[in-house]
Amino acid sequence: MNSPSQIVRDATGAVADLVTGMVKASRKPKTVLPAPTEPDKAVPAPSTTKQARLIEMLTRPGAATLTELVEATGWQAHSVRGAISGTLKKKLGLAVTTEVVEGRGRVYRISGKA
Repeated sequence: MNSPSQIVRDATGAVADLVTGMVKASRKPKTVLPAPTEPDKAVPAPSTTKQARLIEMLTRPGAATLTELVEATGWQAHSVRGAISGTLKKKLGLAVTTEVVEGRGRVYRISGKA
């Protein structure tokens, strides 16, 4: 005959096994990453970045308006202005100037190094 303490130990073990099984069953299966692709089959990187496209547009003879820059990058207007002031002016040290051109509005241009 089992003693009361033995019955409690057996019950505790059974409950622990039951909870462990429930926890394991509720876990998500680990996601399996796809095998790395062959180097010759890798997806090519974009030929130009949005920042490079921005610089190219600002250095061309006609320069660029904010609307043209928004359309070319897909960014919102405040993001384009932030890239001009933060990245181009402050980080890259480019001298970005603006002027109002009749018929086009405000035009942004890179005039050289600051």
